[in-house]
Amino acid sequence: MKWCRFQSGRTVAYGIIEGDTLTEVTGNPFDGYTRTANSTFVSRVKLLVPVIPPTFYAAGVNYRLHVTEMAERRGAKPEFPPAADVGYRANNALIPTDEPIVIPRDATDQVQYEGELVVVIGKRCKRVSEAQALDHVFGYTIGNDVSERTWQRGDRTFWRGKNTDTFKPMGPWIVTDLDPDSLRVTIRLNGKEMFSYAVKDAIFGIRQFISRMSQYLTLHPGDVLWMGTDGATENIKDGDLVEIDIPGIGTLRNPVVRER
Repeated sequence: MKWCRFQSGRTVAYGIIEGDTLTEVTGNPFDGYTRTANSTFVSRVKLLVPVIPPTFYAAGVNYRLHVTEMAERRGAKPEFPPAADVGYRANNALIPTDEPIVIPRDATDQVQYEGELVVVIGKRCKRVSEAQALDHVFGYTIGNDVSERTWQRGDRTFWRGKNTDTFKPMGPWIVTDLDPDSLRVTIRLNGKEMFSYAVKDAIFGIRQFISRMSQYLTLHPGDVLWMGTDGATENIKDGDLVEIDIPGIGTLRNPVVRER
């Protein structure tokens, strides 16, 4: 099933997408819903961020090539995490597909994309095993973890480098009943494929992250976990178009503008 949040006029609601048609629901996919008689074409509504997460989690360095590439750029030896290690991101940075990533006027030119699979939690999750972890997943969407690398290196908490307004595109919708181990992420910049990687090549997979996190944290319906990226990431600039594609889910597409 394909779920979205959308705006039509003054109405903001969840909807179910079937083909080109969107059907509005009352309620939400986490607490219960009812289909309404209101249907329209997806192209006639504004797609919003598909969920506003109660808590926004992000895997840190989680792919070997990405760790290696970033270390080489710093002139350092790559250090791989000994266990699934999670951080936090801020909801203020979320934007939907097609909205612009806005680079602040005082940012350096080291602003880069990170195309990622996003896991959406569907059930309260506490102290679960790896074997039970996917039972608590509602579905999957796509994220672009935009990062200002100079700020990221200089700010102890990543508060600007990772959480500046518009730096977290997510969408375009959530798809349920997928096998995450079969998914592949492809990143395109201005139509050119920059990198493609298999989700299953992560240092620590979704099951390991959810299980480890749940030993200490309670995960709630609607929480999201961004799973990290692989490969080298390149600078983006005013006028660029970044697309993150995951077959089986769709394409997250955002133009880039620099603040003037």
